[in-house]
Amino acid sequence: MRRHQVFGSWGYPAWLFTVLVLIALQATAQVEPSSQPDPAAPSEQLQAPSPATPQPGARPAERAVPAPDAAAKPVEAKPAPQASKQAQRNSSASGDTVAPTPPNEDATPGQPAQQAQPSGSDKLQPVQVLARKLTVAPATPERPAQSGKKKADQTLEILGTRVAPGESDRLLWIAGETTYGSKLETPVYVIRGKHPGPTLCLTAAIHGDELNGVEIIRSLVSDLAPKKLYGTVIGVPIVNLLGFTRGTRYLPDRRDLNRYFPGNPNGSSASRIAFSFFENIVRHCDLLIDLHTGSLTRTNMPQVRANLQIPEVLEFTTKFGSTAVLHSGKLRGNLRSAATNYGIPAVALELGEPGSLQEEHVEEGVEIIETVLSGLNMTRKLWTVGGSQPVFYSSRWVRVNTGGLLISKVDVGERVWEGAVLGAMVNPITNESFDVISPYSGRVLGMALNQFMLPGYAAFNIGIVADKEGAADDAQSYECVNTGMDPEQVSEEFGCSSGDDEEIREDIELGIMESEEGS
Repeated sequence: MRRHQVFGSWGYPAWLFTVLVLIALQATAQVEPSSQPDPAAPSEQLQAPSPATPQPGARPAERAVPAPDAAAKPVEAKPAPQASKQAQRNSSASGDTVAPTPPNEDATPGQPAQQAQPSGSDKLQPVQVLARKLTVAPATPERPAQSGKKKADQTLEILGTRVAPGESDRLLWIAGETTYGSKLETPVYVIRGKHPGPTLCLTAAIHGDELNGVEIIRSLVSDLAPKKLYGTVIGVPIVNLLGFTRGTRYLPDRRDLNRYFPGNPNGSSASRIAFSFFENIVRHCDLLIDLHTGSLTRTNMPQVRANLQIPEVLEFTTKFGSTAVLHSGKLRGNLRSAATNYGIPAVALELGEPGSLQEEHVEEGVEIIETVLSGLNMTRKLWTVGGSQPVFYSSRWVRVNTGGLLISKVDVGERVWEGAVLGAMVNPITNESFDVISPYSGRVLGMALNQFMLPGYAAFNIGIVADKEGAADDAQSYECVNTGMDPEQVSEEFGCSSGDDEEIREDIELGIMESEEGS
């Protein structure tokens, strides 16, 4: 009776206690063989068995969880067990459940797949899976964009504004200040295509009296659809706002802005404007087209002027359809040359005359640039200016030998032959007339408008068709000859870069081509 009371104080009879002890011993005997690690197996075999099929003794199974930490101590140099410790802490804190990975994923090379897991289990513990993710993920970081390449979804930041793909915006470039302190706000149009592609920049009115390019850019950008554009178009219709508002070619100090690029922030006013434009806009370009007309009292047929000795520039000129190309070398301070020196292929597109808006040249200019966009695969339109593309590696100015009134008998774009009559010089006092004869065969690329002239004035610019090898050297040596024009016009027409620069500067009035002031 006393013995029954002792066991009764536990709440169970003595025979039941004996049965529970025997069951626990039997369960322990079944677990111990599978928990023994195989010395030849990888360290991950030291993990605890899967709890997917728990044994009747739930509490002993929970007390066995720390076993992986204890078993991992002999192989602390390997990353997987240490990652398992951190993952176990993170998993216990968050309570997240991680889906198991296939058992073959981490099998040691050279071993059978079935040895990759502890015996009696074909799934990894959640802690093991998380540890493996923490270990493997840093090994494959996100690949950065290649240098010089722009992602399709990258937002363009220009003039302090972000323009996303598929959007367009009208921005303001502060070119400087007026004499009364107000800011010179110049419009800049940015059409950011939805699809990736190059950035084409269009500039006009670097000379303030050249109006055709202003309307060409305005007409073009108003018709471009960002959703259908591949790449970006940046249009600056008026670069020389001070000259444009005054209707003059130059800046108020009589400097030619197109002789000061890339500029200097501490130089003359022209140099500062050039520097600001180059830094804030030109550096965003991949390609550049600078629109011009002929100089004062002269007109040009549509033509591309480019340095054909630079392969990238030569390739760019092939996108202009049948538009004539004239080789023009480097000119110090010229935007086209400065951009090319910076690694941006750039050309000048000449159309018409200054001081007036010529509708036919505006329409032709728009078609030419649309042809370029199509050639660059920036648009789906198949714009083409038909016919073969004439290339001139040199040109010659025909000068008059007598004074009087020039009356032209040819027009720009016409083919002429050596000995052909280009026009006549008429003396208004004596009524005498003298023919102007072409000493060259070629095409009339530019000419003076009918006007009174002094002997030696340049009247007709003839593009010479010659073979590439000999003509390129000839053109380079001829670029800066004395043409009878004023020196600024010489450099504009021929793209001078030779040693004659000093001679040209001597004839420039009021510092039009100041010797690299501030640069």
